[in-house]
Amino acid sequence: MKGALLRAERTPDRPGPGPLPEGLLRALDIDIGRRIEGLLAGDYRALVHGDGTELAQIRPYVPGDDVRSIDWNVTARTGEPHVREHLAERVLVTWLVLDTSPSMQFGTADRRKADVAEGVAIALGHVATRRGNRLGVVTFGDDRPRSLPARQGRMGLIGLLAALRSEPPDDRVGATSLGEALTRAGALARQRSLVVVVSDFRGPRDWRRPLLELAGRHDVLAVEIRDQREQELPNVGELWLVDPETGGLMRVNTRSKKLRTRFAAAAAEERDGLARSLTSVGVRHHVLSTSGEWLRSLAGFLKRGAR
Repeated sequence: MKGALLRAERTPDRPGPGPLPEGLLRALDIDIGRRIEGLLAGDYRALVHGDGTELAQIRPYVPGDDVRSIDWNVTARTGEPHVREHLAERVLVTWLVLDTSPSMQFGTADRRKADVAEGVAIALGHVATRRGNRLGVVTFGDDRPRSLPARQGRMGLIGLLAALRSEPPDDRVGATSLGEALTRAGALARQRSLVVVVSDFRGPRDWRRPLLELAGRHDVLAVEIRDQREQELPNVGELWLVDPETGGLMRVNTRSKKLRTRFAAAAAEERDGLARSLTSVGVRHHVLSTSGEWLRSLAGFLKRGAR
């Protein structure tokens, strides 16, 4: 059943993320497992009792137990003091902060940026919900931002795919607030977690402070999705360029070599500035393209970080 959930629907306008080879998914599983070991010294639910949120058992009180753990309801029913014991929090919680803004619908190569983001989300969801680990999703960029609580196994994947299937209307434009989404993720992520931000990082730079705060408490990865036409203009004559985040229009003559050179230089500088900003707050950053094998690139990125 889980394999069926991983198959993305495809249409001519929505080519999907492409194949998700089982071998690469297994490699992702290993690499994320190594990262988990660094975060929590193991990605399996603890067999020891301790501080946590999941109830392990209720047993009779013995001298030396913390009186704050007494279950007064059971004590009243039985007439004998009982205490509650919880499983220590040793499972990994992964939070996926996913960009669903209009600019993610752009793509001139093998697929759209949204298709690559969907593939990243499905691949991470596939490995982040194994062995009792939990996955939560925060979306931003459209008029229906969602916050899905962290869940184990199949339920986490179902919540993820439901979020991916609900896309913004084509005519919806507006500013994308990654900063607000990071604030929401920080409020939801109460235990130390792995936070993966998947976005094209286009829109207001309102995210530095909340990202800095998030990186101070969690392991944060930034996965940027790019399309080559955002970095350079083709020589195709006059064009109307539209900013999908704001709806702004600009008419340009791409026959001008000087214009194309200036555009490429400005685009490169803007992306270099983004990389510097992410690095300055302690976030590891990787770029995926709408062309080529994005999954292999993602696996290599995670493998380097898991060493």
